[in-house]
Amino acid sequence: MASQRRKDENSTANTRRSLLKATAFGAAAFSMADFSKAGDSNPLENSRIDELIRENKSISRARQICLDILKPTPKQLEHGLKLHSESLVFDGYAFSPRAANDPMLLAKMIEEGASDIELQDVTEDMGMTRAVSDLREREELMMAFRASGVTCIYQNAGEECQHPQRLVKRLARFTFLTDMLKSFLSKAVTPSDIESVKKSGRHCLYLTGNGVPLPQDWNSVEEELRYIRVFFQMGIRMMHVTYQRRNMLGDGCAETANGGLSDFGRRAVAEMNKQGVLVDIAHSGWRTSLEAAKVSSKPVVASHTTAAGLHHHIRSKPDEVLKALADSGGYAGVCCISQFLGAKCDITAFLDHIDYIVKKVGIDHVAIGTDVAYSSRPTGDNSVKIPPRRKSRDRFASLWPKETLTATESARESISWTNWPLFTVGLVQRGYRDEDVKKIIGGNVMRVAKAVFPVFPPLV
Repeated sequence: MASQRRKDENSTANTRRSLLKATAFGAAAFSMADFSKAGDSNPLENSRIDELIRENKSISRARQICLDILKPTPKQLEHGLKLHSESLVFDGYAFSPRAANDPMLLAKMIEEGASDIELQDVTEDMGMTRAVSDLREREELMMAFRASGVTCIYQNAGEECQHPQRLVKRLARFTFLTDMLKSFLSKAVTPSDIESVKKSGRHCLYLTGNGVPLPQDWNSVEEELRYIRVFFQMGIRMMHVTYQRRNMLGDGCAETANGGLSDFGRRAVAEMNKQGVLVDIAHSGWRTSLEAAKVSSKPVVASHTTAAGLHHHIRSKPDEVLKALADSGGYAGVCCISQFLGAKCDITAFLDHIDYIVKKVGIDHVAIGTDVAYSSRPTGDNSVKIPPRRKSRDRFASLWPKETLTATESARESISWTNWPLFTVGLVQRGYRDEDVKKIIGGNVMRVAKAVFPVFPPLV
């Protein structure tokens, strides 16, 4: 008995050493790009970023939690990391790494009597653009991108509404961010831009506007829908049909009526098809989702969702909708929100949802849309006490149900955004062929982006 126990302990120790050795390989692979080959990159800067990744305790902890759950062999780990680094990785819906707020600025504004709208604006602005003006926040952004190995994000550059004036704010912020950091992070406006970014070892954002912009004058259908083209011209490539609630296009996923797509919604889908904007039903009700997929002449997607067949949630999609998405040529992007995934709430459940959708509708119609972001570690003088703000009412758009699941911190960390390379490792473990893994982690999103984008005369 004692002898067998020692053998088991030695075997476990050897396996752990092998994993650590493979993970050491992974530390290099997590950089994901040979920036020495990119003409506009700095090898010294890259070395600094790699050092920051190794020193980042939150990234290291999340990796280790995920590895402890997956338990890949050294061969699986090495192969998965290599495959990830070689692939074009396209997150079907997410957020560029968020910068930390400046507590001194917020405290000063509150003391001066800044309104809630001012505070919301400056908080959002700092989170989205502070990497431009603050070197430390820029390093955090670069570190998170390199750790993730993500080539492109379908970036949320809109808001949960239809008002053009509100929708344009985040679009401006991410346009500014990419304009200022374009040697590392650029704004892609065509699918070929994304492929070029991958070849150069950089990263990019492909913008989604969330809501369909409507002036809401209601003079005519054509007048109401004219801003779809304007926002396309500004770089928006995907829009939600609805958010949680009912709007003039259809019912959102939290409405009990489940009323489906309106006549106006059908016209809006047709206009998005015409202008080259991808129709996203991630937050739409099941009937709205089904009808949008059926009336669209171009692929329709649920950019960040889960399979209702595994766990019923307002944000999941039933088999009937998954099939309609596939029939349209689109896909369902599995998200990394623990409560949407079911009892396990972790990387295992996340991979289970991918497996389920593949079995139901095929390998060409599943992707990953994480719907999460890396958040920069707090910086500056953290002893600054931000004065309390008065309690505010829930936003009209929220309409979230009371969650029935409570995810542990480790479950959430196992599907952290910087664990993207381990998502690929998990797919390798599940027996997917390399070409199929590449479809799931980016190829299917690219295929649909190309299918939706308008055909313009070629440059001579």
